[in-house]
Amino acid sequence: MQALPGFRDFLPGDCATRNYILTRWHTVARRYGFKEWDGPVLEPTELYEKKSGAEIVGQLFNFTDKGEREVTMRPELTPTLARVIAAHEREFKKPLKWFSIGQFFRYEKQQRGRLREHFQLNCDIVGETDLAADIELVALCIDALREFGFKEKDFVVRISDREFWTDFLREKNVPADRWDELLQVIDKFGREPREKTAEKLGTLADPVFTALNSGGKSEKLDQIVDGLRSRELADFVDVDVGIVRGLAYYTGIVFEVFDRAGKFRAVAGGGRYDNLIGQLSDGAVKLPALGFAMGDVVLGELINETPHAREKMQNAIAVEHKIEVYVVIAKEERRADALAQIQQLRDRGYRVDYPLATTKVARQFQAAEEAGASLALLYGDEWPQVKVKHLATREESLIAHGELLAHLQAQPSLSS
Repeated sequence: MQALPGFRDFLPGDCATRNYILTRWHTVARRYGFKEWDGPVLEPTELYEKKSGAEIVGQLFNFTDKGEREVTMRPELTPTLARVIAAHEREFKKPLKWFSIGQFFRYEKQQRGRLREHFQLNCDIVGETDLAADIELVALCIDALREFGFKEKDFVVRISDREFWTDFLREKNVPADRWDELLQVIDKFGREPREKTAEKLGTLADPVFTALNSGGKSEKLDQIVDGLRSRELADFVDVDVGIVRGLAYYTGIVFEVFDRAGKFRAVAGGGRYDNLIGQLSDGAVKLPALGFAMGDVVLGELINETPHAREKMQNAIAVEHKIEVYVVIAKEERRADALAQIQQLRDRGYRVDYPLATTKVARQFQAAEEAGASLALLYGDEWPQVKVKHLATREESLIAHGELLAHLQAQPSLSS
């Protein structure tokens, strides 16, 4: 038996990497004053059809449940957020700054950086129209990556403004019912042959290419960059009106994050979606909103490809997984005494391990070294004293078992 295509087994080392990523996401989001929330893994399929149209079903893990309901394993969180806000928005003071970390599922072709399941950080601000919210969100996205040790030479946030293009299309007298179609064409610029893009754009090809080559001008984008510059974060961003994001619900500032070397697909992406909550609530609740999402698959690959980020992760995991104290049971008749002490140590928060079965003393010390223990406590002929050995320096001392806890609390190498 093997895992399903696009799904991962998480062995201990994989769990360590996953937890490293998720913990730092949580830390940065809380640092920005965001509050954690979550929704169900299973939602009505209609929720996603209402947002993206019936064609979205081909990309979903959807089925009919035992209650004859059409349901879907969530591919994203924004529709759930809109549903929850519509139901509960009166309970909270605006603006809302919410984040969530969870697992998501898409029935898509597997390729580098994309699986059929992934973990994802979602950060959203609801109920604020001021551009300060857009600046705050981009800053949070930047800092979420800086937390892993990435620098401005490692990644770039490409920022655009959908209104730049809607104004452009309006000036060209393009009917509004064609805007979404043309925005999706522009969004694929650079990923498709220029000739194919020109064919789709028709008479708009030359002015669109001119706008893309000139970089475009937008007062809002200038304000975004100035706001980030005041935080000394401007070196992480580039204005690029070629970033459109093909999803129709975006209404204003949009952005995507890429590695500078261009090896990977987007690390993160998001923008403003001021009309979505109203759309999904059938007009019952209308609130402006913006958000971004960052997945663990591409991020994990980027960490492993970036030496200083990889080293930072490896060092953090090594510290987190070290056993602080290893108890060596040299005489089996001392096992009960050792176990009593082990429980006392664990009750006080120390990470402690010991041999479950009778084992040679040399092997026990080897196990202590492999576990990265700072101290070994030896229970043997010295009882009622305990031999304390500092594994790094090989320094040894004999401590009365009744004084052991006080002795360990004085050790700077231990966290408790």
